[in-house]
Amino acid sequence: MKHHSPIKDLKKHLRLGALARRDGLDAEYRIEASMRIAEIGLASFEVESGGIVSGFWPIRSEVDLRPLLFGLRERGARLCLPVIMDKQTILFRELVRGAPMVETGFGTAGPPEDAVVLDPTFMLVPLAAFDARGHRIGYGAGYYDRAISRLLEIGVNPRLIGVAFDCQEVEIVPDEPHDMPLEAILTESGLRRFGSTDKAI
Repeated sequence: MKHHSPIKDLKKHLRLGALARRDGLDAEYRIEASMRIAEIGLASFEVESGGIVSGFWPIRSEVDLRPLLFGLRERGARLCLPVIMDKQTILFRELVRGAPMVETGFGTAGPPEDAVVLDPTFMLVPLAAFDARGHRIGYGAGYYDRAISRLLEIGVNPRLIGVAFDCQEVEIVPDEPHDMPLEAILTESGLRRFGSTDKAI
């Protein structure tokens, strides 16, 4: 029997509240905010040519990252998208211009099975909610936490940039030991860096 976790309950409450606010955004506002997010990201991020950037294809009311991703590809980045392999694991398959997209779980689309699997060094991380310290609440399945842990285990230390709308901010995300704080959060009002790092993103 699973024991009752107050932290999990609080996270669920914060997640549902933030997602309801996101769902409530006007569709036109979401489009404009996504374009603004692309502009800010392209002005802020330094991704070396050949750098491997993971993003995500928008589902439901998420930020549409495609303008930002395609802008980074124009600068020489290699793009990849998460694909759910089983209940525990996501892998990142390369997004190649002109390749077909297939159903990849949870209503998402991604590159097909014959696409190259990459280990991203720069991750644009989806989230349900975030706080001013750079802590995130995901969608509850823990896929990204496990994927990031796996990358760290094999010696890849990816940059972690959360992407969300301003309305998804909450006062405080309760910490759990496995949580990986983000280096920065990108929203339509700007890029917020966290921690002591002053290096360019």
